[in-house]
Amino acid sequence: MAAPGGTPEPTEQDPRPAAGRGPARRLFRKVQPLPVRRRRRTRQLLASRGVFDSLVSLVGLVGQPVRNQAGQEIGRLVDVLARWSDGQTYPPVSGLVVRVGRRLTWVDASAIATIEQRQVLLRSARLDLTEFNRREGEVMLGRDVLDHQMVDVDGVQVIRAADLYLAEAIGRVRLVGVDVSARTLLRRLGPRRRLTKPTPGRVIDWAAIQPFGETESGAPEVRLRTTNEGLHRLRPGELADLLEDLRRDERRELLSALSPDEAADALEEMEPDELASLLREADPATASRLLASMEPDEAAEALRDLPVEHRRDLLGRMPIETAARLGALLGYAEDTAGGFMTTTIVSAGIEETVSAVVDRLVEARDHYADIDAVAVVDSRGRLVADLPLLDLLIALRQHQGTQVGSLIGDEDPVTVSPDTPADEVAKQLVGARRLSLVVVEDERPIGRILADDVLDALVPTGGRFRFPRLLQ
Repeated sequence: MAAPGGTPEPTEQDPRPAAGRGPARRLFRKVQPLPVRRRRRTRQLLASRGVFDSLVSLVGLVGQPVRNQAGQEIGRLVDVLARWSDGQTYPPVSGLVVRVGRRLTWVDASAIATIEQRQVLLRSARLDLTEFNRREGEVMLGRDVLDHQMVDVDGVQVIRAADLYLAEAIGRVRLVGVDVSARTLLRRLGPRRRLTKPTPGRVIDWAAIQPFGETESGAPEVRLRTTNEGLHRLRPGELADLLEDLRRDERRELLSALSPDEAADALEEMEPDELASLLREADPATASRLLASMEPDEAAEALRDLPVEHRRDLLGRMPIETAARLGALLGYAEDTAGGFMTTTIVSAGIEETVSAVVDRLVEARDHYADIDAVAVVDSRGRLVADLPLLDLLIALRQHQGTQVGSLIGDEDPVTVSPDTPADEVAKQLVGARRLSLVVVEDERPIGRILADDVLDALVPTGGRFRFPRLLQ
């Protein structure tokens, strides 16, 4: 990310391991030192003396006089418009809303000479003032952005803009930063003369911001930037934190900016009550689509937290195969093996080659966190072995045509039935010293339980553990 002054910000190597899926993998999420990162961004933003000197507070600018070239006051500034529908990192100012008498008039950016702390100077002594009518893709910074929620994708948190800063950068006056400090809020409560002086104590570079806003009707108007690079860098747990902090309209907009897989991963990391709230407030078609994209065991868990009629409605909107799979999971008691197993399971026939099985694993790579072994079955589909992935990898390295049956040893697979209580599942898993076990019905594999699934079932957390954020 580059600041308006043109100096690139050094990238940071993220030491955190890749996040897995499921509630237990939420437990130990490392918290980044947010104040340190924010101070680094602030120093970068203000590193250019020219940018620092030209910072203009939007809060202080609103209500100031707008003067023509001769210095005569023609009106008072009501708001500043910017355009970011074209995906620019630092949105350029596209015009002004000026009150002239009792009329709201429009001044195009091409007529602006300078924007200063206490006034706006225009290029011409004469000005054709036209009635204000916001154009498509333009945002009123004071009305739509100031005091509204937005996402700081670098700090991974929802913030509220206490002030916005404009500056001359890249040949235009642009929106370059947002201030979230308590000092700025206090400044706004003080005397009018203090408003015009910027207090950039905690400025976040606008390149790190995903903004939201509202129209008068309450519908989202300020859209996320079309590229959304910052959002796609965030991990599922981080997106879950943002979704939990946002209001209804902003939640909907953030979800719409994510791919189906990203949205599903984020929902799986949310607190159960927050996820239930999101599903209740979403329109049924969207809620059913989101649930269908989630891992079956996670979707079933979310459905259990909804009223029966709502649950039936959502299941009825899903593809028949998906609804049947989730319905089967919901038929098991929540505290039994069938109630918390995952139905994502890769099977292999005894006579299949290792190469063919590996190809099937590649197809299932989106579910990698739920697969640590392959269930080997006979010609009638009965489980005969549970083959660790490492054994397959070694065999593949030696000879791709090796048959799976030749890798089976004397050890019996570790299995439980769907109605096995959670504490008994834990005993079986610990006794076998395995990372997972297979759930069988009529000797056929129907699901798999991983160690973290057992932890979810036995530890009454009421949601994911959280380390407190550092004070900011």
